[in-house]
Amino acid sequence: MKKILYTIAVCAIALAGSSCSKLDDYDAPSETLTGSVIDAGTGKTLQTEIGGGGTRIKLLEISWSDNPTPFYISSMQDGTFNYTKLFPGKNKISAEGAFVPLVQTDASGATTVDKSQTFDIKGTTTVNFSVDPFLRIEWQGEPVLNADGTISATFKFTRGTDDPNFQQDITDVRLFVNSNKFIGNNNFDDRYSTQINYSGSDGNVQVGQLITITTKGGPLPASREYFLRVGARTNYGLKYYNYTDVKTVTVP
Repeated sequence: MKKILYTIAVCAIALAGSSCSKLDDYDAPSETLTGSVIDAGTGKTLQTEIGGGGTRIKLLEISWSDNPTPFYISSMQDGTFNYTKLFPGKNKISAEGAFVPLVQTDASGATTVDKSQTFDIKGTTTVNFSVDPFLRIEWQGEPVLNADGTISATFKFTRGTDDPNFQQDITDVRLFVNSNKFIGNNNFDDRYSTQINYSGSDGNVQVGQLITITTKGGPLPASREYFLRVGARTNYGLKYYNYTDVKTVTVP
């Protein structure tokens, strides 16, 4: 009797293993989605930060469902993206970030603007988005190492869109400083980074004006490289920053 029960148990385990192997017998996702989010006014990729506060690509796979769960891909800091672990399928793709939304809805939830793109993802698929940033921030010359060991940077910001619906008040500008090139609101050295806050509409008068901002905390330690970029944001939505590119200053 024990021998019979043992034989039955072994067979059951073997059948279960066979069943599981069939259920899991799928190829790993290997399709690639790559591309750029581009500032429509400059033709350059739109600078952002890595992670939740930066640009992200939204995918809705509509191969099997009319109401799919969104899948998000984070952009790299320079405004490009490259993701290599997707399943093949038909996707509606858009981008979200510190720019005029590509997909807009009215108070009732009805879609009023839809600049998403639909692609059958297979192999390597390239998708680019042209967007209007809330703000466009430009360096004015190179950052300067001052005699007292601080660093000053001059820049200006302008509106990136003419649409008054997306010209909210400017809330603040920041000079971000870090010891590596990955830098933004999610990754900076607070000992030296400086922030200028604006109340109400006070910041709006700074549009188009030259602004100089200097690191805080006294002289920066010597014999090091420092990475800097300027960010500014408006009082829209989740208040994501628009950014300059990254500059490097060596303190001898």
